[in-house]
Amino acid sequence: MKTLTTSLPPSGASPASETGVFVSAVAPVYNEEANLAELHDRLTKALASLGRPWEIVYVDDGSADGSLGILTRLATDPRVRVVEFARNFGQHAAVFAGLAASSGEIVVTLDADLQNPPEEIPKLVAKMQEGYDVVGSRRRRRKDPVFRRAASRIINRLAGGHMSDYGCMLRAYRRPVVDQIGRCQEISSFIPLLAMQYARRCADIEVEHAERARGKTKYGFFKLVNLQFDLMTGFSMLPLRVMTYFGGFVAASAFLLAVFILVMRVVYGSEWAAFGVFTLFAALFMMVGFLFVALGVLGEYVGRIYAEVRRRPRYVVRQIHGGPPA
Repeated sequence: MKTLTTSLPPSGASPASETGVFVSAVAPVYNEEANLAELHDRLTKALASLGRPWEIVYVDDGSADGSLGILTRLATDPRVRVVEFARNFGQHAAVFAGLAASSGEIVVTLDADLQNPPEEIPKLVAKMQEGYDVVGSRRRRRKDPVFRRAASRIINRLAGGHMSDYGCMLRAYRRPVVDQIGRCQEISSFIPLLAMQYARRCADIEVEHAERARGKTKYGFFKLVNLQFDLMTGFSMLPLRVMTYFGGFVAASAFLLAVFILVMRVVYGSEWAAFGVFTLFAALFMMVGFLFVALGVLGEYVGRIYAEVRRRPRYVVRQIHGGPPA
């Protein structure tokens, strides 16, 4: 067992050149006790079908059920490494830790809930061998609830058109991209889009998507909202620009309305102006409401700046179980 206190970004020579591992599978785990046995069985079979050296990195994200006990038993296999968090830090922090602990030339990430079928991994690896740096996936006949599908459409729209399904965890990254991701120290980040900053050639393929057979989803409404804010404030200045444009539009409209009211008052007298009171109230309430929204968006940016300047670690690792050190 190894004991660490904070995340350690990779540096120097690529770990893949030292270990000879071809594919690393990284799976964050949070209260997935019911799925781990099947996940591990299917995952090992999928990786073995590649005919190349492989490893699995599980990251226990502070599970409160028996997940950690199952993972530590799996770690008796030298090809399995388990990163144990001191507490729950969130899915993206767990993926960061898994990437840092991996050593493969190609690193594949997937969820532990079996909605990303492990049998699709060979398809991603085959696409990577065509010379791509990042290969994403598009979920065929997606089995998620309506609000999760709607959230994914918003994420895809905010992220841009490089990939068609940024919300799918089943993705493959080449080692140089993984190493560069590890050097990024921002606390709040969206890994699929962060990887795009360092990839020259990207592609995505269509994969199957399964219903969650056991357990409950860990991404509720508020977590999806937080993810939207992470993406919006971490990779886009569009909300700030929209506020600027809208402010200019409202100011120009208010000026034209003032000119119009002044002219009509001169032409029709002071009695006419009284009939525009409710219109002015409506415009005032609209502007006040927008100001509160704008303050909220600005607060999100300021709050994330505050989180970054404190330089607290993204996650804290209690122990690493099994496997050779990466």
